Amino acid sequence: MSIVLALVVSAVFYQISMRGARPRAKETQLRDLVMAAQPLPVGTTVRREELKITKIPFDLFPRGGFSKVEEVIDRPVVSNVLLDEPVLEGRLAARGSGLGLAPIIPSGMRAVSVRVNDVVGVAGFVLPGMRVDVLVTGRPPDFNGTITSTALQNIIVLSAGQILQPESRGQAINTPVVTLLVTPEQAEILTLAGNEGRIQLVLRNGSDQASSKTPGRDTRQLYGLRPGDAAQPVKAAAPRPKPAVAAPLPKTPERPASDEVVVIRGNQRTVEVVGPQKSLEGAK
Repeated sequence: MSIVLALVVSAVFYQISMRGARPRAKETQLRDLVMAAQPLPVGTTVRREELKITKIPFDLFPRGGFSKVEEVIDRPVVSNVLLDEPVLEGRLAARGSGLGLAPIIPSGMRAVSVRVNDVVGVAGFVLPGMRVDVLVTGRPPDFNGTITSTALQNIIVLSAGQILQPESRGQAINTPVVTLLVTPEQAEILTLAGNEGRIQLVLRNGSDQASSKTPGRDTRQLYGLRPGDAAQPVKAAAPRPKPAVAAPLPKTPERPASDEVVVIRGNQRTVEVVGPQKSLEGAK
């Protein structure tokens, strides 16, 4: 009976050990994963020396990952990849889609650059990834005054100058050009606003997706006048009296040029005038 009981207990423990060994055997299966050997910023093209291969458990392989370096090289980066981070399909654009800003532009959208200064660019704090409203100030046709209205709302900033990503320390980026991501219709509005008026960028919270309907403001409302109020006519200043003009003085006839001749008679030397002067004296 002792021998039989020992055999039964051994069989039970053997089955339990076999069940625990099967999952461990499956976890030991490894798969190659392409990772970044150095940071990959937005707008760059992936090179072979910037990648490395590591092995991870089969069950931990990320969705969209790559196992071969050839599938990654020469593809533009559309989202920052950090050091030792897996390179995923969503971080890269298709091979041959362009360099720099072009791969970041989604299909059906356009990138339009506008020239700004410290005031228009919100003192340099318009950074890539932020959202802004575009205000335009100008004088409409057949309107005696200046109007400011909101032309576009909730527009994404693609780049500030040549910079495609925010500054790592969050500092302002001074740049004369800001590139906005817009639809083709919005690109027409933005181009017309830049040519016909003055553009002002207004920074907004990235989580605020609501659009506000504003009637716009004209110059009269700045001075407490309603749009229907007529402006008070400005009295014209009295014309200044013209200064008296003195009567012209009579012109003195110019003395014509004359010739002088030196005459020597014996020991006497005299100078005689001949020509027009002599004729003038004769006329007198």
